[in-house]
Amino acid sequence: MKILKTFIRAAAAGLCIALGGTAFLCIDNKIIGALFFTLGLFVIVNNGFDLFTGKVCYLLENPPSYIISCLVIWLGNFIGTFLSSQLILQTRIGQDVCTKAQALCNTKLSDGILSVFILAVFCNMMIFIAVDGFKNNPHHIGKYLSLFLGVAAFILCSYEHCIANMFYFSAASAWSIKAFGYLGIMTLGNTLGGLVLPLFKRAVNK
Repeated sequence: MKILKTFIRAAAAGLCIALGGTAFLCIDNKIIGALFFTLGLFVIVNNGFDLFTGKVCYLLENPPSYIISCLVIWLGNFIGTFLSSQLILQTRIGQDVCTKAQALCNTKLSDGILSVFILAVFCNMMIFIAVDGFKNNPHHIGKYLSLFLGVAAFILCSYEHCIANMFYFSAASAWSIKAFGYLGIMTLGNTLGGLVLPLFKRAVNK
Protein backbone atom coordinates (compact mmCIF):
# COMPACT_ATOMS: atom_id res chain seq x y z
CA MET A 1 0.00 0.00 0.00
CA LYS A 2 2.87 2.38 0.82
CA ILE A 3 4.51 1.70 -2.56
CA LEU A 4 1.19 2.24 -4.35
CA LYS A 5 0.68 5.60 -2.64
CA THR A 6 4.23 6.60 -3.53
CA PHE A 7 3.59 5.62 -7.15
CA ILE A 8 0.34 7.64 -7.27
CA ARG A 9 2.04 10.72 -5.78
CA ALA A 10 4.83 10.27 -8.33
CA ALA A 11 2.41 9.97 -11.25
CA ALA A 12 0.73 13.16 -10.04
CA ALA A 13 4.14 14.87 -9.97
CA GLY A 14 4.73 13.70 -13.54
CA LEU A 15 1.44 15.32 -14.53
CA CYS A 16 2.56 18.56 -12.87
CA ILE A 17 5.87 18.56 -14.76
CA ALA A 18 3.89 18.00 -17.96
CA LEU A 19 1.77 21.05 -17.12
CA GLY A 20 4.90 23.15 -16.65
CA GLY A 21 6.56 21.68 -19.74
CA THR A 22 3.52 22.41 -21.89
CA ALA A 23 3.47 26.02 -20.67
CA PHE A 24 7.17 26.36 -21.49
CA LEU A 25 6.69 25.03 -25.02
CA CYS A 26 3.65 27.24 -25.66
CA ILE A 27 5.38 30.49 -24.65
CA ASP A 28 7.78 31.98 -27.19
CA ASN A 29 9.61 34.19 -24.68
CA LYS A 30 12.17 31.91 -23.00
CA ILE A 31 12.37 33.87 -19.75
CA ILE A 32 8.61 33.97 -19.25
CA GLY A 33 8.39 30.32 -20.30
CA ALA A 34 11.00 29.37 -17.68
CA LEU A 35 9.01 31.12 -14.96
CA PHE A 36 5.80 29.37 -15.98
CA PHE A 37 7.56 26.00 -16.07
CA THR A 38 8.03 26.50 -12.33
CA LEU A 39 4.27 26.03 -11.98
CA GLY A 40 4.94 22.29 -12.02
CA LEU A 41 7.25 22.23 -9.01
CA PHE A 42 5.10 24.82 -7.24
CA VAL A 43 2.11 22.44 -7.35
CA ILE A 44 4.28 19.46 -6.39
CA VAL A 45 5.75 20.95 -3.21
CA ASN A 46 2.44 22.44 -2.09
CA ASN A 47 0.59 19.12 -2.45
CA GLY A 48 3.22 16.68 -1.22
CA PHE A 49 3.66 14.90 -4.55
CA ASP A 50 6.84 12.91 -5.23
CA LEU A 51 9.34 14.12 -7.85
CA PHE A 52 12.45 12.01 -8.40
CA THR A 53 14.82 14.94 -8.85
CA GLY A 54 13.71 16.47 -5.57
CA LYS A 55 13.57 13.26 -3.53
CA VAL A 56 16.97 11.99 -4.69
CA CYS A 57 18.60 15.00 -3.01
CA TYR A 58 17.89 13.36 0.36
CA LEU A 59 19.47 9.95 -0.29
CA LEU A 60 22.13 10.57 2.37
CA GLU A 61 19.53 11.30 5.04
CA ASN A 62 17.59 8.05 4.58
CA PRO A 63 18.14 4.29 4.95
CA PRO A 64 19.14 2.13 1.92
CA SER A 65 15.48 1.20 1.35
CA TYR A 66 14.94 4.80 0.25
CA ILE A 67 16.61 3.86 -3.04
CA ILE A 68 13.63 1.61 -3.82
CA SER A 69 11.27 4.50 -3.15
CA CYS A 70 13.28 6.69 -5.54
CA LEU A 71 13.03 4.04 -8.26
CA VAL A 72 9.25 3.79 -7.77
CA ILE A 73 9.04 7.59 -7.94
CA TRP A 74 11.09 7.65 -11.17
CA LEU A 75 8.71 5.13 -12.74
CA GLY A 76 5.63 6.99 -11.53
CA ASN A 77 7.03 10.26 -12.90
CA PHE A 78 7.56 8.53 -16.25
CA ILE A 79 3.98 7.26 -16.39
CA GLY A 80 2.61 10.67 -15.39
CA THR A 81 4.61 12.59 -17.99
CA PHE A 82 3.97 10.06 -20.74
CA LEU A 83 0.20 9.84 -20.29
CA SER A 84 -0.09 13.61 -19.97
CA SER A 85 1.89 14.15 -23.18
CA GLN A 86 -0.33 11.73 -25.09
CA LEU A 87 -3.44 13.60 -23.98
CA ILE A 88 -1.94 16.96 -25.00
CA LEU A 89 -1.13 15.55 -28.44
CA GLN A 90 -4.84 14.86 -28.97
CA THR A 91 -5.74 18.54 -28.66
CA ARG A 92 -5.60 21.52 -31.03
CA ILE A 93 -2.32 22.64 -29.45
CA GLY A 94 -0.83 19.16 -29.81
CA GLN A 95 0.89 19.71 -33.16
CA ASP A 96 2.55 22.94 -32.03
CA VAL A 97 3.71 21.32 -28.78
CA CYS A 98 5.02 18.31 -30.71
CA THR A 99 6.93 20.46 -33.21
CA LYS A 100 8.60 22.55 -30.50
CA ALA A 101 9.38 19.46 -28.43
CA GLN A 102 10.99 17.81 -31.47
CA ALA A 103 13.31 20.79 -31.99
CA LEU A 104 14.26 20.69 -28.32
CA CYS A 105 14.84 16.92 -28.34
CA ASN A 106 16.95 17.09 -31.49
CA THR A 107 19.31 19.45 -29.68
CA LYS A 108 19.48 17.18 -26.65
CA LEU A 109 20.03 13.97 -28.62
CA SER A 110 22.72 15.51 -30.82
CA ASP A 111 24.73 16.54 -27.76
CA GLY A 112 27.66 14.53 -26.41
CA ILE A 113 27.30 12.11 -23.52
CA LEU A 114 29.71 14.00 -21.24
CA SER A 115 27.95 17.29 -21.95
CA VAL A 116 24.53 15.82 -21.14
CA PHE A 117 25.86 14.28 -17.92
CA ILE A 118 27.46 17.52 -16.70
CA LEU A 119 24.36 19.54 -17.56
CA ALA A 120 22.29 17.02 -15.58
CA VAL A 121 24.60 17.36 -12.57
CA PHE A 122 24.24 21.13 -12.55
CA CYS A 123 20.50 20.84 -13.06
CA ASN A 124 19.94 18.99 -9.82
CA MET A 125 22.17 21.35 -7.90
CA MET A 126 19.59 23.95 -8.90
CA ILE A 127 16.74 21.63 -7.94
CA PHE A 128 18.28 21.13 -4.49
CA ILE A 129 18.48 24.91 -4.07
CA ALA A 130 14.80 25.12 -5.03
CA VAL A 131 13.35 22.30 -2.93
CA ASP A 132 15.61 22.64 0.11
CA GLY A 133 15.09 26.39 0.14
CA PHE A 134 11.33 25.87 0.05
CA LYS A 135 11.60 23.24 2.78
CA ASN A 136 13.90 25.07 5.20
CA ASN A 137 13.74 28.81 4.54
CA PRO A 138 11.82 30.36 7.48
CA HIS A 139 10.48 33.24 5.39
CA HIS A 140 7.58 32.79 2.97
CA ILE A 141 9.12 35.10 0.39
CA GLY A 142 12.42 33.23 0.68
CA LYS A 143 10.68 29.89 0.18
CA TYR A 144 9.12 30.92 -3.12
CA LEU A 145 12.16 32.84 -4.33
CA SER A 146 14.23 29.66 -3.87
CA LEU A 147 11.64 27.66 -5.74
CA PHE A 148 11.14 29.97 -8.69
CA LEU A 149 14.74 31.11 -9.10
CA GLY A 150 16.18 27.61 -8.81
CA VAL A 151 13.86 26.14 -11.43
CA ALA A 152 13.89 29.12 -13.80
CA ALA A 153 17.70 29.18 -13.70
CA PHE A 154 18.07 25.55 -14.76
CA ILE A 155 15.64 26.10 -17.63
CA LEU A 156 17.42 29.24 -18.87
CA CYS A 157 20.81 27.50 -18.64
CA SER A 158 19.50 24.51 -20.64
CA TYR A 159 20.46 22.08 -17.89
CA GLU A 160 19.12 18.53 -18.24
CA HIS A 161 16.21 17.48 -16.01
CA CYS A 162 15.37 13.80 -16.52
CA ILE A 163 11.68 14.11 -15.65
CA ALA A 164 11.10 17.17 -17.83
CA ASN A 165 12.85 15.29 -20.63
CA MET A 166 10.49 12.35 -20.15
CA PHE A 167 7.74 14.77 -21.10
CA TYR A 168 9.64 16.35 -24.00
CA PHE A 169 10.66 12.99 -25.51
CA SER A 170 7.08 11.76 -25.17
CA ALA A 171 5.54 14.91 -26.64
CA ALA A 172 8.01 14.76 -29.54
CA SER A 173 7.41 11.03 -30.11
CA ALA A 174 11.20 10.82 -29.96
CA TRP A 175 11.65 7.62 -27.98
CA SER A 176 14.44 5.36 -29.23
CA ILE A 177 17.23 3.27 -27.75
CA LYS A 178 19.41 6.39 -27.83
CA ALA A 179 16.74 8.49 -26.10
CA PHE A 180 16.39 5.93 -23.29
CA GLY A 181 20.18 5.78 -23.00
CA TYR A 182 20.40 9.55 -22.72
CA LEU A 183 17.58 9.52 -20.18
CA GLY A 184 19.62 7.08 -18.11
CA ILE A 185 22.66 9.38 -18.29
CA MET A 186 20.50 12.35 -17.28
CA THR A 187 19.10 10.36 -14.36
CA LEU A 188 22.59 9.48 -13.12
CA GLY A 189 23.70 13.10 -13.53
CA ASN A 190 20.65 14.37 -11.65
CA THR A 191 21.30 11.86 -8.86
CA LEU A 192 24.91 12.97 -8.45
CA GLY A 193 23.99 16.65 -8.75
CA GLY A 194 21.39 16.28 -6.02
CA LEU A 195 24.07 15.07 -3.62
CA VAL A 196 26.75 17.70 -4.28
CA LEU A 197 25.45 20.51 -2.09
CA PRO A 198 24.23 18.17 0.71
CA LEU A 199 27.75 16.72 0.86
CA PHE A 200 29.25 20.21 1.11
CA LYS A 201 26.76 21.06 3.86
CA ARG A 202 27.76 17.94 5.77
CA ALA A 203 31.44 18.76 5.41
CA VAL A 204 31.17 22.32 6.72
CA ASN A 205 28.73 21.45 9.51
CA LYS A 206 30.83 18.72 11.07
